[in-house]
Amino acid sequence: MRMLGIDPGLTCTGWGIIEKHGNALLHLGHGQIRTSPDQDDHHRLQIIFDGIVAVCQDYGPMAASIESVFVAKNAKSALKLGMARGVAMAACSSHGLPLQEIAPRLAKKAVTGTGTADKKQMQAMVSHLLGIVPKGADAADALGLAIAGIHEAANGVLLGQAGRIAAQSAKTYSDKVIGGKSVGGKGLSAAIAAALAKEQKNKAR
Repeated sequence: MRMLGIDPGLTCTGWGIIEKHGNALLHLGHGQIRTSPDQDDHHRLQIIFDGIVAVCQDYGPMAASIESVFVAKNAKSALKLGMARGVAMAACSSHGLPLQEIAPRLAKKAVTGTGTADKKQMQAMVSHLLGIVPKGADAADALGLAIAGIHEAANGVLLGQAGRIAAQSAKTYSDKVIGGKSVGGKGLSAAIAAALAKEQKNKAR
């Protein structure tokens, strides 16, 4: 199962690609699509659209997860965020990807085990699970959304029938991982528990 995670924003849209083989989560790539406030909005939106399309073409994800709408600081911020989300979703649609909207709280719970985790905890757990240090907070959030999307797709939640198809496709992958890193015996829950235990052990030294 190969999942694209998207953390949308007009100034910076983060993206991350991970793949699940059996009980292993593999990091394939991540990055940030940046635009300038000096550019017209329609040009900035085109950059985001083209950037997501390019990621889809380069990595061939099977599905995508994007952060759902949340209350912004003000109406102007909400409008700009909504525009960025819209073009990112359209880019996924143009590539034929099943798309799942994931609430921030659900993403936090899937990655860290608690829906009240802060950004630092999220980024630390993403690093633990994938064995990398994400470059940029938006990219780290996108990888977290991809992990949450994998979790939901494995449970057949992703867009109903599309989710069941994605989950079935994931089962056809070999459990053999080449150059990857296994993250536990019983999926994400075991991975989270193992990572937290390791962290506590290191702190105790």
